[in-house]
Amino acid sequence: MTPKYSLAAIVQQNFQLNPFQNSLFLFCGRQRNRMKALCWEGDGFVLLYKRLENGSFQWPMNAEAVRSITYQEFRWLLEGLSIDQPKAVKKLHITACL
Repeated sequence: MTPKYSLAAIVQQNFQLNPFQNSLFLFCGRQRNRMKALCWEGDGFVLLYKRLENGSFQWPMNAEAVRSITYQEFRWLLEGLSIDQPKAVKKLHITACL
C-alpha cells in the first residue's frame, strides 16, 4: 500500500500505471528547474533529484504530451534539451529480414 500523496500513488491514481514495474517515472516542478525520478528496485524505491542552476527542463505542458522516452531522450532531458531533437538520427526498429 502506498501513501496517499506519494509519487508512487500519483503514478497509480493519476496515470493508472504500476509504480512497481521496471520503469523510471519522471516528475517536474512548477518552475521546470527541478526533476524527480522514481524507480522500484524490488526492495524499495529509489528517488533521484536534479535541480538545474540555470535554465529549465523542456517538459510537456499537458497530459496529452506525456509519453515513453528512450534513454537518449532521457539524457537530453537531463541536460535541459528538448527530447525532440530535429537533427538526431532516428533508430530503426527492424522486425524481419529477407
